Amino acid sequence: MTDSIEAKLDLLQDLIRRAQKRGADAADAVFVEGTSQSLSWRLGAVEQLERSEGQDLGLRVFVGRSQAIVSSSDTGRDALDELVERAVAMAKIVPADPYAGIADPGQLATEFLDFDMFDPSEPSAEELKDMARRAEQAGMAVTGVTNSEGAGAGFAHTRVAMAASNGFARSYARSSHSLSASMLAGEGTGMERDYDYTGAVWAGDLRTPEDIGQSAGEKAVKRLNPKKAKTQQVPVIYDPRAARSLLSHLSGAINGSSIARGTSFLKDMLGKDVFAPGVTVVDDPHRMRGLRSAPFDDEGLPTARRDVVDSGRLTTWLMDLRSARQLGLASTGHASRGVSSPPSPSATNFYFAPGALTPKQLMADIKAGFYVTELIGMGVNSVTGDYSRGASGFWIEDGEIAHAVSEVTVAGNLKDMFKALTPADDLVFRYGVDAPTVRIDGMTLAGS
Repeated sequence: MTDSIEAKLDLLQDLIRRAQKRGADAADAVFVEGTSQSLSWRLGAVEQLERSEGQDLGLRVFVGRSQAIVSSSDTGRDALDELVERAVAMAKIVPADPYAGIADPGQLATEFLDFDMFDPSEPSAEELKDMARRAEQAGMAVTGVTNSEGAGAGFAHTRVAMAASNGFARSYARSSHSLSASMLAGEGTGMERDYDYTGAVWAGDLRTPEDIGQSAGEKAVKRLNPKKAKTQQVPVIYDPRAARSLLSHLSGAINGSSIARGTSFLKDMLGKDVFAPGVTVVDDPHRMRGLRSAPFDDEGLPTARRDVVDSGRLTTWLMDLRSARQLGLASTGHASRGVSSPPSPSATNFYFAPGALTPKQLMADIKAGFYVTELIGMGVNSVTGDYSRGASGFWIEDGEIAHAVSEVTVAGNLKDMFKALTPADDLVFRYGVDAPTVRIDGMTLAGS
């Protein structure tokens, strides 16, 4: 924690006191300052170098159950006086929300663990350039690669301070580092592209540039000369990169706000089996060096690791205070917010627990099937669970990858897909929402 952030914590508490003097019954405030730098490199030269440094402050005030939120990047005293005045005036005229409000003091987090979320190092532009250059060189060295869409490297530092009239006042810092490369293979209309990416809280945990570049090049080459596939029902294997999207659909379906509105295809499934026995989905804000780890949520409540799906059974919704009040339940500590919006529920480090089979074992008995590496479009109905997405990948014959496939659609219903899902054992944490290879039987493949 820097002295400047500690000073901002004092500023937030003073801001809240001023809001109360002007008529607010309760208030909370958040301050965010960040530094980021990114560099893109293509065909042996820097294509773009960007650096951003900024700070923003958001104040939320309550008059009764009516709330208003005002944000500013100006922390001068006159600007903050105007901020307070405007926020209180707005709260006095907007409709009341019976479920809005800050936490009671007894609900607040009291233990603040260190999850090693901040790497203080700041790679220089030269270091970022070297990483991107090495990644592209490794990709271009792969036989069959004919061009590059470029490589990119970057980092971000973020510091957050939060305070509320219930007595909460804490701050934390987080960092992220990333590296990616995208390669092209083939010629003319037969060209194919693919990419690879690595992200981590600490720069030392990134995969090497050579690994990223070579992987991107090899993936692109494998996609050459794709064939069509006939419409049929087949087992579908999702590559880990594609399987992550299934978790995003799940987190949206168990979001407390969606449940309270009745707009989720899982709205009646709490405590019931939604996956096959043995499938577990974890939300873990306490994961060391996790990209989405948090010592407390954005309403000051404690966070905890949860098996949101325990051997197939859905055990909880993801809730902030407002959605929990709507549902007559207790918040699960999943509030997330920015400076200009109220809290809403959001998953943290969210992942399928690994299964017992290797990816090779997972598809060993498949006579004919489809291995998805990329999904296109957003054809998912969150109310019904109907699922239809464009896809590309590889055809599976007799348990082995046979050839590339493009321009097909995979379709089903997420309720059925979840029940038919089997995870492999190759989970790697890369994004914050992570999955191993997964298999789903009985999906419809629409092709020629």
